[in-house]
Amino acid sequence: MEHGVTPIETVEQTLILPLFEAVDKPPNRSLTGLSRAAQSQVKAALASDDFDGKSGKMISLWNGDCKVVLVGMGKPSDLKSNSARDAGANTMASLNKSHGKAITVRFTSGWKATMMTAFAEGMMLRDYKFDKYLSKDDKDDNDDDTPYNITFQASVRHLVNLTAGCNRSAAMASGVHIARDLGNEPANKLYPMEYAVRAQAFAKGKGNLSVTVLDWDELQKNNMGGLINVGKGSEHKPCMVIWELNAKAKDGPCPIIVGKGITFDTGGISLKPGAAMDEMKFDMHGSATVFGLMVALHGVGHKGHMMAISCMAENSPSSTAYRPGDVIDTYSGKTVEVLNTDAEGRLVLADGLWKAGEFNPEYIIDLATLTGACVIALGHEASGLWSNDDDLLENLRKAAADSGELAWPMPLLPAFEKQVTGSKIADVKNLGERYGGSNSAAAFLKQFVPKNGEGDDAKQYPWAHLDIAGTAWGTSNNATVAHGATGVHVRTLVRLINDE
Repeated sequence: MEHGVTPIETVEQTLILPLFEAVDKPPNRSLTGLSRAAQSQVKAALASDDFDGKSGKMISLWNGDCKVVLVGMGKPSDLKSNSARDAGANTMASLNKSHGKAITVRFTSGWKATMMTAFAEGMMLRDYKFDKYLSKDDKDDNDDDTPYNITFQASVRHLVNLTAGCNRSAAMASGVHIARDLGNEPANKLYPMEYAVRAQAFAKGKGNLSVTVLDWDELQKNNMGGLINVGKGSEHKPCMVIWELNAKAKDGPCPIIVGKGITFDTGGISLKPGAAMDEMKFDMHGSATVFGLMVALHGVGHKGHMMAISCMAENSPSSTAYRPGDVIDTYSGKTVEVLNTDAEGRLVLADGLWKAGEFNPEYIIDLATLTGACVIALGHEASGLWSNDDDLLENLRKAAADSGELAWPMPLLPAFEKQVTGSKIADVKNLGERYGGSNSAAAFLKQFVPKNGEGDDAKQYPWAHLDIAGTAWGTSNNATVAHGATGVHVRTLVRLINDE
């Protein structure tokens, strides 16, 4: 999407008028640039029962000059950022490029700059599709690969704030779309080292962004047994990708984000059922979010120092694959009894979390499509959120709520830790009891959160875990996503990191 912000002036091929309830007629400036015939058509629609401005109501009017879309926004006092964002997304979903690629969105009476920005953000987020592998013959006749050219118009007094808000939203949307692209990529096109290659390509030429790749040989030198064992059964060997933004701004601890990146998950020797296994290309969405976050933070001009770690592997069965009953060494030095090779995400994250401790973290957040149990608990409505730090949990929960990407606090109880530390032959085991499985998975990860210092009095760094198994794809109730990968929590983490 290309966008700009201007005062209320001319109209392009399509004019979108988001209007509030009980508006007898829009201010005259709403109709600036329309022909008399078009103005009469809009006024007639507003005077009729066809459009009352209630939330969710939308009608399209046609005339010789352009198409006019009236979008109902409800009462101004009821409008919140999330509902404005959804309204923008739904408006974008209703458009068709056969009507023209030039769009004017005009905000008039009752609008605040923050709500305008949210509406624009919804449009930008929804302006996405993944059709790179469709031949031209398979694409819709009206499909046009060139982006929409959207101009957002408002009164002069709102232009500065609206421009800044739209630029920020555009940067975040770019990051979200990159994350969706990665999540939607087939596993034969995107494997661990291909992710690393794309990361390096993005960082190339950006003086404030660096990418370091620990390949198969480096993983072995470092004894990163979590990544090594999960990925060794595949011809596409695992790797760790370390991102660093604004290294010259180092002035103390920095945020570190860790993403699970299983580019395809067969379950390994503990093979998954065949039904819907194709969805396991999405199992790298934690690292897709990491990539999208780095794109977004660079785009918004984040000035602070921060780092991220992507733990990339493909979990496949073969004669070289790890097995149930194996005991593996991890980067931390702790040993793990493998009870199920389909509980692999926590093993690669174990190495990533421990590696994060080497970079003086302010806090560590990991994201992972970790457990089906989280989907059972929360459906597709919210990500699960666990933390060892109340302040971090609340800040992350609030940032997620502000983004419309709910993160629901879950219990990190000693009983769940007892389940995963109860192995008789290793330090921990990679599976807890059947019930509360997402909680015992979080408890497993907690065993690999590094401490700030040595000795019995040393405390763990602040850490939070987001289980995005239910929110990374397939969320039909998400207005900003048409289908497939969602790019979840890119915007959440931008709000947390860039706004703190």
